Amino acid sequence: MARQPRLILPNQPHLILQRGNDNQPIFRDDEDQERFHDWLKECARLYKVAVHAWVLMPNHVILLATPADEDGLALMMQKVGRHYVPWFNSKYGRSGTLFQGRFRTSLVDAPHYLLAASRYLELAPVLAQLAPEPADYRWSSYAHHAGLRSDTLVTDHMLYWGLGNTPFQREAAYIELVRQGYGSEEGELIGGALAKGAPVGSYAFKAELEKKTKRQILPAKRGRPFKTRQPEELLD
Repeated sequence: MARQPRLILPNQPHLILQRGNDNQPIFRDDEDQERFHDWLKECARLYKVAVHAWVLMPNHVILLATPADEDGLALMMQKVGRHYVPWFNSKYGRSGTLFQGRFRTSLVDAPHYLLAASRYLELAPVLAQLAPEPADYRWSSYAHHAGLRSDTLVTDHMLYWGLGNTPFQREAAYIELVRQGYGSEEGELIGGALAKGAPVGSYAFKAELEKKTKRQILPAKRGRPFKTRQPEELLD
């Protein structure tokens, strides 16, 4: 059976997950992550993808990004791979694939979950015990959002700008948002959607997507279909 195309809508934010093949490391030192970051920045600009948040973990990458068209995300990720994989293989004397199949995408209900998704991925290094605080992990967009250093890869979403009227207010509000962390329900919602390539949002958001895209997004109803009784049966 042919694989269903990824659900990608222009001008809508998406979470993107790319894992190492068999969860093997795709970054072994800072130079690897720096190269990937710089190629990602170059390719995002080339294919008109606005990257709002990102994290490079040892064996996977998570991005929060908005494409200008249906093809931008795939073209960006393919181009980055064509730069990075041969370079990585040459550096470490290896051959073959590095990434685990296709990257996954999850449409995000921006008004309700965009900032939560940004917080989720920037807290990933802390939860993985790679750093005590998000500010201590170099390879994410947290330092940019917290005002610790500028990152030209990042295009701030209007919802981030809505956190305050000045850079200081926005940064302080975002620091507090991340400091609060997230509960198990939110973590399971975002993490589960990422793992399946499913939308991140409410039932109403998914129902509207299903209507708009003509694709099954909500879980299928269980049980046997309801049998409609014929008029003569009602008289029995």
